Amino acid sequence: MTVPFRKIVMGLGNTLNKDEGLGVHALALLEKRLAGRASQIEFLDGGALGLNLLPWVEEATHLLVLDSMVSRFSLPGSVLELDRDEIPLYRNVKMSDHQITFQEVLGLAKFRDLFPPHLHLVGAQPVDMSIGYGISPEIEKVMPEILQRAERVLNEWGLLD
Repeated sequence: MTVPFRKIVMGLGNTLNKDEGLGVHALALLEKRLAGRASQIEFLDGGALGLNLLPWVEEATHLLVLDSMVSRFSLPGSVLELDRDEIPLYRNVKMSDHQITFQEVLGLAKFRDLFPPHLHLVGAQPVDMSIGYGISPEIEKVMPEILQRAERVLNEWGLLD
């Protein structure tokens, strides 16, 4: 059994589908913003790696995830935040066995009793998921708030120098 020890900020998403890549873009900006203040933290571009991210999740004591989040209760462009126990661990509709979501990676880690003790998700409801690189102007506008919230979580966890 793996002993959790890593402190990770993970950006998720496909950067070829506009706002779907929000987490990866936010990760790069946050790493730059925290330069010199985050010596304990690993910044990981998780892209759309799905199940391949399981080892990082299971080895983390602290995992901050940056991602686009679809919620039927939020308007496009809304900044969203979920704490450890608020994150749903599965998606109920699958078109094939190849569609492993990050939620299911978390669910598998929990099932294997290797769920990160400190887990938080920060992101926004996407506006434009069309093919193309970069994020929509609406997401660009809320990016400073996403970064501020992410920094707040890391500070609350005592991970900033």
